Amino acid sequence: MLTLQQINNDPELIIKRLAVKQFDGREAITRVVELDKERRSLQKSRDDNAAVLNRMASEIGSLMKAGKKEEAQQAKERVATLKTANKDIDDRLAEVEAKITEILLSVPNVPYEGVPEGRTAEDNIVEKTGGEMPQLGEDALPHWELARKYGIIDFDLGVKITGAGFPVYIGKGARLQRALIQFFLDRAGEAGYVEVEPPYVVNEASGLGTGQLPDKEGQMYHCQVDNFYLIPTAEVPVTNIYRDVIIPSEELPKKNCAYSACFRREAGSYGKDVRGLNRLHQFDKVEIVRIERPEDSYAALEEMKDHVQSLLESLGLPWHILRLCGGDMSFTSAITFDFEVYSAAQGRWLEVSSVSNFETYQANRLHCRYRGEDRKPHLCHTLNGSALALPRIMAALLENNQTPDGIVIPECLRRYTGFDIIN
Repeated sequence: MLTLQQINNDPELIIKRLAVKQFDGREAITRVVELDKERRSLQKSRDDNAAVLNRMASEIGSLMKAGKKEEAQQAKERVATLKTANKDIDDRLAEVEAKITEILLSVPNVPYEGVPEGRTAEDNIVEKTGGEMPQLGEDALPHWELARKYGIIDFDLGVKITGAGFPVYIGKGARLQRALIQFFLDRAGEAGYVEVEPPYVVNEASGLGTGQLPDKEGQMYHCQVDNFYLIPTAEVPVTNIYRDVIIPSEELPKKNCAYSACFRREAGSYGKDVRGLNRLHQFDKVEIVRIERPEDSYAALEEMKDHVQSLLESLGLPWHILRLCGGDMSFTSAITFDFEVYSAAQGRWLEVSSVSNFETYQANRLHCRYRGEDRKPHLCHTLNGSALALPRIMAALLENNQTPDGIVIPECLRRYTGFDIIN
């Protein structure tokens, strides 16, 4: 959530930057500025009244001691009038503050200066490319056919048990899933991330804190009886560890990683782009989360990008990094880099990670702060990234590593799988 200080410092700049996200913020920002002026005026009136009340309380005592009962009674009546006025001010102040919050929850984060303008994914910029493109024969199979051929993923069984978008991994398919998870967690630990095992359901406050609510409410599975939500990513519970926390400056940065299943209702379209593992309602992912001082967050972002790149290089997958344009960024992000791997059998790039800096946007919702050298609390910067999401990694590994003898397992995974080929 944008801060009032950000908006009041330069509302026109905020409006201009929001336009990079294809968001017309003029009405909302103008209304927030107006309401904040009223809020400050109401607060001043209340403070002035409070000062008068304190003074009059002392005066009433003096008048009573001096035997000036009539003057004391008049003073008491004025005190009662001021208290009634303060009650009215408090009621209006609560209304104004609630309206400001309501509007701010509907306004996305302001994109960082380095975010390019653009409306759709076609306007994203390829920043960096690596890895060798596999050369497959004309008889190469997409991963859903390979899964059927080797009996490692059963999509039809998932439909029977639950529905589309819930595959069942079997035998070496399940072992490969577990190997990827452990490999990603081990590499995160080596990079200094402290592992946590979070809940897979969160309360409404947690969804609001990281920005999934109210923006993505329709994409989340909702447990209505308890008003809980199944997590769309481990980012939500892990970042909420620091909700309503003031972190001593010397304890920053906070670096956490977590494996979780992820649940998203967004799947449901048709065609090759969502076949097999390309888009699921439930999938596995290892997430990395960082809480940083503002001056350190962009260096941290580069470290996170390097970490994800190193994972893809270890897996031997061809990859590239996209700097997302404003129109393709998430509601909460200040800047996002997507990593995609090339799927040789499908002939297309598949997104496997998003690494983002949210600056103070999530921290303001979370009340996540650190105590600076001035001993005052300041908002932290929050960052997260997929390191990595499994379905499309699995898809690319199966397709790119297929041979006449079977699917070759990357060297880095063999100590986890216990086998070097699926056949």
